[in-house]
Amino acid sequence: MRSFASDNNSGVHPLVMEALIKANTDHAFGYGDDQWTEEAIEKIRETFTPNCEPLFVFNGTGSNIVALQLLTRPFHSILCAETAHIYVDECGSPVKNTGCQIRPIDTPDGKLTPELILPHLHGFNDQQHSQPGAIYLSQCTELGTVYTVEELKAITALAHQYGMYVHMDGARIANAAVTLNVSLKELTADCGIDVLSFGGTKNGLMMGECVIVFNPSLVKEAKFYRKQSAQLASKMRYLSCQFTAYLTDNLWLKNATHANNMAQLLYKELNKYPDIHFTQKPETNALFFTMPRPVIDKLLESYFFYFWKEENNEIRLVTSFDTTEDDVKGFINALKKI
Repeated sequence: MRSFASDNNSGVHPLVMEALIKANTDHAFGYGDDQWTEEAIEKIRETFTPNCEPLFVFNGTGSNIVALQLLTRPFHSILCAETAHIYVDECGSPVKNTGCQIRPIDTPDGKLTPELILPHLHGFNDQQHSQPGAIYLSQCTELGTVYTVEELKAITALAHQYGMYVHMDGARIANAAVTLNVSLKELTADCGIDVLSFGGTKNGLMMGECVIVFNPSLVKEAKFYRKQSAQLASKMRYLSCQFTAYLTDNLWLKNATHANNMAQLLYKELNKYPDIHFTQKPETNALFFTMPRPVIDKLLESYFFYFWKEENNEIRLVTSFDTTEDDVKGFINALKKI
């Protein structure tokens, strides 16, 4: 069944599957001491910066847990948008594993700004209060919006001024890079991001993410947090080999470009209907809009998608690297009939 529910629902890109099959050869040392992991680490350092430390993990929540444990201690607080994945969708695992308070900040578009963050930067050195320790950003955000390079630099400068760290959740960072027409390095290391959760599952990988540590002062302890978080894979080659394929010949870029283009095509068609009202600027591969509930219910008979805010009939549609023009046309034709 084709759907616009999530880019998590898409399959595995053939080149990634080919890499997995090639890695499934003979025996190999476990826990990352294999040629595929070494090759992937080199590829990541070539893409981002030579001094970074890549740590392959099983999934997105795991990558966020590893990163945030590395950046904080239990007496810290973690600042994030109220729509942030760590606050809404991870079942409290960041709180359980870090011991930190999460302080959600209300935003109109899912994006933090220095002005929104500043009122929460108080109580430093006061033993009665959780100490602001880290800022969590999603790029792109849970609302499909994108932080510009300048916006990211402003946030990291503020954080570092107060002795804090910045963690970027890059589950859909490829889509953001396409929108901004910048490299992955320009969007992370060059902006002063301390740790990145580099995802690809939503853009053609089968599984896994990579925690990339940019701040050299954090490298020494990173591997221990990965192990304690149950994120050290014994057969790591099946995680790491995917990233080599993903970063070769700009596969990540091609996939994300296609997904974004399909979203724009879908947006162009949906925008023709006066009863459809977009709630967020369509910048990447996710569209957020409201439409009459009877129309939604009828569409759900043929296409699966999620409500974002059911109380006001807001839904989310997400395109993927394997979304086709026929998928878009089929959805629009179903809408026309209704």
